Order: sequence, then structure tokens, then C-alpha cells
Amino acid sequence: MVIARTILTVIYFIVSLAVIILALIQAKEDGGASATIVGSSSTNNFFEKNKGKTKEGKQKRWTIILSIIFAILTLVLGILYMA
Repeated sequence: MVIARTILTVIYFIVSLAVIILALIQAKEDGGASATIVGSSSTNNFFEKNKGKTKEGKQKRWTIILSIIFAILTLVLGILYMA
């Protein structure tokens, strides 16, 4: 049990550092709340339709994936340390 906790803790720190780095290097989205209220007319262009294939889209996807893994590891480690 101690070995599993140690391995998961090391993975937890690696994932947390990756999430921090990915969050810091992402570009800021300028839309905000005002774009939601007013609406955006640029949703029909080629870039918006293929945004997931760009570098920024891949960074955003990996940030979401690693954040979910981080949350799951947090719960698992919490359960393991309580036992």
C-alpha cells in the first residue's frame, strides 16, 4: 500500500506541474462575458471550426484532460491516506 501511495504521489506532482505549465502558456481568450451577451460573428470562419486542431486547441484539450486526472488522483490519494 505504501508503494502505491508513493507512485501515485509522484504521478500527482508531475500532473500538477504539467497543468500549471499548460495553464500559464495558454493565450488569453478575449471574449469574456461581453462576447456572450453581444454574440460573436466570427463563429462561421474556418479557424473557429478547426480550432481543436491548432496548437492552442491541443493545449486546451490537454489542460482539460490533465485537470480531470488531477482531480481523480486527488480523490484517490485522499482515500488512500485516510485508510
